[in-house]
Amino acid sequence: MKRMLLSFIALTFITCQAQQKQDSSSASAQKTETASQSNYKVSKTNAEWKAQLTPKQYHILRNAGTEFAFSGAYDKHYEKGVYICAGCGSELYRSEHKFNSGTGWPSFDRGVEDALEFDVDYKIGYARTELKCATCGGHLGHMFKDGPRDTTGERHCINSAALSFVPAKDTETQNQR
Repeated sequence: MKRMLLSFIALTFITCQAQQKQDSSSASAQKTETASQSNYKVSKTNAEWKAQLTPKQYHILRNAGTEFAFSGAYDKHYEKGVYICAGCGSELYRSEHKFNSGTGWPSFDRGVEDALEFDVDYKIGYARTELKCATCGGHLGHMFKDGPRDTTGERHCINSAALSFVPAKDTETQNQR
């Protein structure tokens, strides 16, 4: 009888957890659809984002995905210039604020002023500071407090696929126009 009772309790617990995950997934999907049509300066439907972005960029920017460590184009990239949002082209990070964190993702100690939106995400069971593009709401990565102590102490851990790069020469040309 005790085994049946314990089995019943375990089954009930597992069923509740599965329902909670399903509810969470539905809420997440609804949030993603809503975010794509929110009040950002650049706002597109999911179909428009899918048409514009590569599948990897869409997964990261629109579904808060993460690329594998050491796989991104900008991890060991140290050319002078500006990193922009791959979704909307907004300036996000300057090369002088980039550093080698050894984590396998591009890392910066700060972003361009007012270019980032900070949110909280609990996807892995505890709170993390999520970084998003303030212009289009695209997911960029996360912020941690283990960055260089001689600057901000922050490490903006960013997915390469969420970024494009504009070399300094091109930036200077654009500013002269």
